[in-house]
Amino acid sequence: MAGRTVISKSGAIRAAALAACAALALSACGSTKDTGASGGGAGDKGGKVGVILPLLTSPFWQAYNDYVPKMAKSQGVDALKSVNSNSDPAQQITDVNSQLNQGVAGLVVAPLDSAAISAGLDQAERKGVPVVAVDVAPEKGKVAMVVRANNTAYGEKACEFLGKTVKSGKVVQIMGDLASVNGRERSDAFRTCVKSKYPDLKVLEVPAKWESDAAASKLDTLLNANPDIKGIYMQAGGVYLAPTLQTLKSKKMLKKAGEKGHIAIVSNDGIPQEFEAIRKGEIDATVSQPADAYAKYGMYYVKAAMAGKTFKPGPTDHNSEIVKLPNGMLEDQLAAPLVTKKNVDDPDLWGNTVK
Repeated sequence: MAGRTVISKSGAIRAAALAACAALALSACGSTKDTGASGGGAGDKGGKVGVILPLLTSPFWQAYNDYVPKMAKSQGVDALKSVNSNSDPAQQITDVNSQLNQGVAGLVVAPLDSAAISAGLDQAERKGVPVVAVDVAPEKGKVAMVVRANNTAYGEKACEFLGKTVKSGKVVQIMGDLASVNGRERSDAFRTCVKSKYPDLKVLEVPAKWESDAAASKLDTLLNANPDIKGIYMQAGGVYLAPTLQTLKSKKMLKKAGEKGHIAIVSNDGIPQEFEAIRKGEIDATVSQPADAYAKYGMYYVKAAMAGKTFKPGPTDHNSEIVKLPNGMLEDQLAAPLVTKKNVDDPDLWGNTVK
């Protein structure tokens, strides 16, 4: 996930989500027709599209939210004003139900909890409303497409960067919520890569659940016990960048790249604040998660689904590949490049196009 705060309270939230969904009436689900991976136009079937955000406290999601109306217009989609679920998975199910009750013909949702969102997906399927999931792949349910970058690659890229930069010693990964597939994939990939390729690195972990306060307090405690940390992997710069830099600064451990004692830091998101930190030498790299492409292809696929079109695995016409997930869902894995001081000023990076 891209810079989230609070995500899941596990069983209680999922039970609440299921209860909220039970109130909706059932109706038949429409059928679709198969097309190629690149797809053509989405056809003429229209209708309102609901857009549900996970939160708006992260610069990444603020940027995505700003892109939504622009990309909806460019794709010819009549999108309603975005709804913010405010980091609450149960509220997100209520938001899905509310949009369905308003008669939307399609939904673009960025799930907060990979499992809990299935209750909302079930209700949308019963009403014949196609759903596109952005950023997080649901564990089960029906979606027309998951629009997402390869989160396993995020963890691997962070591992490779720190492995080649630090070489030996202690490194920290500040993790996301493991209730999210994003948090699990990034954590597992980083941990596995270090173990197999860089055995001289010792991984210490901070479970922060996409919460900035948790990241700050737990990192502070960890640094007290381990002042010899050499590297940090932040799984979400949108919520972890500021608290991480502030914590290091308060301990006089924030050294610029090239200075003695510099702690190598690699992040995920690609927000302007990360780019500025790279330019200043405060952090070394980030993986640019495509907020603009998330909005663009979220709208593209929901329009296609509303017109009765589907897709199949294979390369696309926009430098990505549609893959079939183990649960049977299709995922368009968008490109997410590593950004360092060498390419941080690339004008094609979305983080250089927003303020």
